[in-house]
Amino acid sequence: MASGGDGAEASGGRRVLVVGGGIAGLGAAQRLCSHPAAQHLRVLEATACAGGRIRSERRFGGVVEVGAHWIHGPSQGNPVFQLAAEYGLLGEKELSKENQLVETGGHVGLPSVCCTSSGARVSLELVAEMASLFYGLIDQTREFLHATETPVPSVGEYLKKEISQQVTGWTENEETRKLKLAILNTFFHVECCLSGTHSMDLVALAPFGEYTVLPGLDCTFSGGYQELTNCIMASLPKDVMIFNMPVKTIHWNGSFREGTFPGEAFPVLVECEDGSRLPAHHVIVTVPLGFLKEQQNTFFDPPLPAEKAEAIRKIGFGTNNKIFLEFEEPFWEPDCQLIQVVWEDTSPLQDTAPSMQDAWFKKLIGFLVLPPFGRSVHVLCGFIAGLESEFMETLSDEEVLLSLTQVLRRVTGA
Repeated sequence: MASGGDGAEASGGRRVLVVGGGIAGLGAAQRLCSHPAAQHLRVLEATACAGGRIRSERRFGGVVEVGAHWIHGPSQGNPVFQLAAEYGLLGEKELSKENQLVETGGHVGLPSVCCTSSGARVSLELVAEMASLFYGLIDQTREFLHATETPVPSVGEYLKKEISQQVTGWTENEETRKLKLAILNTFFHVECCLSGTHSMDLVALAPFGEYTVLPGLDCTFSGGYQELTNCIMASLPKDVMIFNMPVKTIHWNGSFREGTFPGEAFPVLVECEDGSRLPAHHVIVTVPLGFLKEQQNTFFDPPLPAEKAEAIRKIGFGTNNKIFLEFEEPFWEPDCQLIQVVWEDTSPLQDTAPSMQDAWFKKLIGFLVLPPFGRSVHVLCGFIAGLESEFMETLSDEEVLLSLTQVLRRVTGA
């Protein structure tokens, strides 16, 4: 959101406020610092630190990513990759041409190990076969990007329709057919994590192909993703960031006068929770979509235009969570990178709604093996999305640990 006024240059230049100190707000501030307005630039961050959903913490004797995890598509067309390379935050492998040219299609790599919920090992060849089917259908959804009509409204419905047709041609015994459907159900859950949604039935088919997939093998920051935001922060003038300054209301499209600037009118006035009133010629709003969904009615005065309010309402915003489990001794092989769990009693073609209490953990897509932090520190990171993820937040750490310990014992037979 931006609003301008005349006559500002004579009184010392434009006053610009950026609301939100996540990667978007920091990026905007960094870009503006090369502009004459930089001398009157401030970033208002509601919390005590910058970075938003980029948050690295020292745990288990190393650095873990509580928020953003990977650079997806680390290649020259990716601004995050470019910044990370510019700041020297990536290793030789991540910077190599070979790594940048890998075409993943935006799909998650295959697991190192795949186990059923009863503890049986699943053939990785069968997993690869189902992955090929599933991701082939995902790629087909891009064909509807500019279509005036779609066969079904959502990505989930399209996938299930196509899979139903595929099933009729399967010639294996019933047990194998059920296993193949259970594997496909796990890939649905993976896609829910990638799209940040509870169900792919909630993701519209027509615009799904708008997401641009860049080449490059997904990579991480050895020192933590937060190194990137720290470097951007370091490039800003010292007085630009204002922390612990939550904004209450942005008054815009007006003519506001403040005693600090006698004789001057400002088109925007930012009112903070502590009572501060900050006038500005321009305001850039970079707060999370989830915040806008909850607060837009009181956050903007006057309210946003109807088309913008409707866009905020219509864009989906889901919940993703990570679960970190520490072990004294690993039960997985040294070269294991991803453990996938397949729940044998599930199928994407069946709409079942078991109680959250008894089945929330079935939404887990598996466990990523984090690099070892020491001889006696071994950590798995589980990923879960949707309503099950939100339900998990209501449980205590002890309850989560108990459920996942039982799951792992079933899966591994330990």
